[in-house]
Amino acid sequence: MDKIYLKNEQETSEIGYRLGQLLNKGDVVCLIGDLGAGKTTITKSIAKALEVDDYITSPTFTIVNEYDGKYPLYHFDVYRISSSEDMYEIGFEEYLYGDGICIIEWANLIEDILPDEYINIELNYKDEGREMIITTHGEHYENIIKEIIK
Repeated sequence: MDKIYLKNEQETSEIGYRLGQLLNKGDVVCLIGDLGAGKTTITKSIAKALEVDDYITSPTFTIVNEYDGKYPLYHFDVYRISSSEDMYEIGFEEYLYGDGICIIEWANLIEDILPDEYINIELNYKDEGREMIITTHGEHYENIIKEIIK
């Protein structure tokens, strides 16, 4: 587990962009944390690094937004999901094991169906900024984080 203090939205965007530059097809990024703490900011920055031209919004009511870029980007917001079973009804496994990158906001609500390997980023308010707590599941993601924080 690594902790990074982010002073402002600019620093949050920068780390999201660096992460996006290192992601590949099939990667999964899980985002959890306080409302308004920067989950969508991270997603927008990852999308920018993946050359997505569309305006990124949180898919609160649609559950998933799909974007075209260097790789397909699948942005999930599972805040309103009542159970993990609901994810199977929208074809979650096809997204998860497809050719794109999945970003899942509120991923803690569906932990039981996440793959064995993924990166988990928790964003919480701390002092005047944010604290980012990064937990990796798998060597691939450990290497990505080592690259980001060096």
